[in-house]
Amino acid sequence: MSIKRLPPELINRIAAGEVVERPASALKELIENSLDAGANRIAVRLAAGGMDLIEVADDGCGMSPDEMRLSLERHATSKLPDEAIDRVTSFGFRGEALPSIASVSRFILESRVAGADGWRIEIDHGAPVGEGPAALPPGTRIRVEGLFDKIPARRKFLRSPRSEYAACLDSVKRLAMARSDVAFTLDSDGRRILTLQPAEAPARVAELLSHELGRHGVGIDCMRDGLRLTGVISLPTFNRGVADQQFLFVNSRPVKDRVLVGALRAAYRDLIARDRHPIAALFLDVPLEEVDVNVHPAKTEVRFRDPQAVRGLIVGGLRRALDEESGRSAAREQAAAPVMWTTSASYDSDLNRQPPSLVDLPPAAASIVAEAAVLFDQAPAARAEPAVEPAGSYPLGVARGQVAATYIVAEAEDGLVIVDQHAAHERLVLERMRAARDGGAVPRQVLLIPEVVELEEPDCDRLDAAQAELADLGLDVERFGPTAMLIRSVPAALGKTDVSALLADLAGEIAELGGPLSLRDKLDHVAATIACHGSVRAGRILSVAEMNALLREMEVTPRSGQCNHGRPTWVKLGHSEIEKLFGRK
Repeated sequence: MSIKRLPPELINRIAAGEVVERPASALKELIENSLDAGANRIAVRLAAGGMDLIEVADDGCGMSPDEMRLSLERHATSKLPDEAIDRVTSFGFRGEALPSIASVSRFILESRVAGADGWRIEIDHGAPVGEGPAALPPGTRIRVEGLFDKIPARRKFLRSPRSEYAACLDSVKRLAMARSDVAFTLDSDGRRILTLQPAEAPARVAELLSHELGRHGVGIDCMRDGLRLTGVISLPTFNRGVADQQFLFVNSRPVKDRVLVGALRAAYRDLIARDRHPIAALFLDVPLEEVDVNVHPAKTEVRFRDPQAVRGLIVGGLRRALDEESGRSAAREQAAAPVMWTTSASYDSDLNRQPPSLVDLPPAAASIVAEAAVLFDQAPAARAEPAVEPAGSYPLGVARGQVAATYIVAEAEDGLVIVDQHAAHERLVLERMRAARDGGAVPRQVLLIPEVVELEEPDCDRLDAAQAELADLGLDVERFGPTAMLIRSVPAALGKTDVSALLADLAGEIAELGGPLSLRDKLDHVAATIACHGSVRAGRILSVAEMNALLREMEVTPRSGQCNHGRPTWVKLGHSEIEKLFGRK
């Protein structure tokens, strides 16, 4: 079989398989081109989730007719003035997007440079249709119609229009966060979905994410070894069931990187339930020589020269910020809803009727009521006893009592505090155990007969390189040939465990996240389980002194705003909210 060159049309379609996976991929490339062209305003129109129409119009620098023709050739770009591909600052640089999109759709490119006439080029699935003058303001407008219409094998793999629209919306949001100085509009099927004016990055993030993030968010701004991390994350108690509101950026480029996602997950370890996810928008600034953006044609993946330093900055910075705000809980900010409270007006009308007169009662009952009235009239008026301790300036107030032998009721200067005694004490016990563990060596169980575990050679290499970190966690391992590891001791807290599975999990996690987390997770899980069983149980009667001691310890303990499972440990009802309940405000 002889070797022959592929025709350009087929080459473009092959490239489109990597660059244009779905409408959202094409939309992302077009918006990135607009941003690289210096646009201040970008307008996006979609039909059927981008399957029928994608239109992106901008007010950027525009292109001349010759530049337009050249832009539709593969690997033709204006974004690499020299060969320094490791110092790319633009979104695009490969010169593949426009010819790839034009090869799988009806493609119309219109552009105009300020002070010149506009021009229009039309292509149908890679075949030129025609070109000529066009009327439009300075800038560029691109229409993509019938994506994959002539490629049924690709078209059938697209999802429903609603799903494709959701992916397109996500792409617009990510790029709008990356460039908060640019105005964006998004129309879908004739409806205006987004109107974003230029704003500061925090304001743009708050506008695109949950509106509650302003009250339940934590600002991030930290630096280490030339790396800078900024953004906003949610309190552990303000979370979601899916990780659809986590936006990560490297040098303003939206990415989906395993190192960053793993570091975000590690920062919330033991602060949030495993099936819940935080809300986050994180912007990482890295020196250009420390990151490689030329990893994949879609440019959503990056490779760091020192992933451990990046991961350490993210985990350390986020944990420090969460610790500083550890007394906050999303539940405490929620306004009181009167419909959730029972008031005098919500009782059954039969219960609100006037007390019956004595003549309506049977003789025996009437005599009892009459005697009780006489005794009440003769008894002195009851007086409220003064509180044992005034409500001082304690953030969580002073304990006044217990409800259902489960909840502590405390009076603070600014409202009423209700504490879940079991959840709160569970967190306190866990933090005590963790502090004791961090203060010294982890107790370990030396194996009478060292165990040999067979693994793939790359997995053994990873474990061998992480020997010191594993030893700090109580796991002593050493290399035992090319494809085996020898285990001499394990953490005593793990008890009887499957060390083979443990090492396999550790090796896989080191490969994925760049650090051994499984063992620490297991230790934290054991500590959390012990803390749960060793803490104050619901149903136990506490003295006032015990309740106040619990409140004072909560005020000085990190992460006391949520239990080990991510649920709030306390809520507060402010004075103004109480007044609303009684109609005084």
